[in-house]
Amino acid sequence: MLTKSNFKEWFNRYKYAELASTSAALLTSLFSKIYSGLTTAYLITFAEYLAFYGVILILSYKKIARQHKVDNKKTTFREILSLVKNLILEFGYPAFLDFLVVRPFCMYWMPILCGNYFFGIILGKLTADSCFYFFTIINYEILKRRRN
Repeated sequence: MLTKSNFKEWFNRYKYAELASTSAALLTSLFSKIYSGLTTAYLITFAEYLAFYGVILILSYKKIARQHKVDNKKTTFREILSLVKNLILEFGYPAFLDFLVVRPFCMYWMPILCGNYFFGIILGKLTADSCFYFFTIINYEILKRRRN
């Protein structure tokens, strides 16, 4: 069931990563002055992924490290591997589909369809994100239920 607390939890989980990936997308879109539209679409996709998953990985690690500091324990390599495994389960196939098909498609076609490059990049990002988060949130909720 969708509740206000679900949306708040999802927002808090993804907000910094999304802010970083949006900034990376807008900055990388400037390469359109140098490269073709298709090349720029893939550069934007790569930059978004680097920013998004970098922030997700760092924040997830900090959360575990903070909890272990409270418990006066050290973070083990096994726990880091478990963290990476859970992130792959959460983002795996949505990221694969998004990276190879959806995001480059949206980043290439939306500016063309809109006629305004900046607005098209924003619209392409929103379109690709809605598809990505639909599947990612389903995975996140499944993993959350398994943990409980």
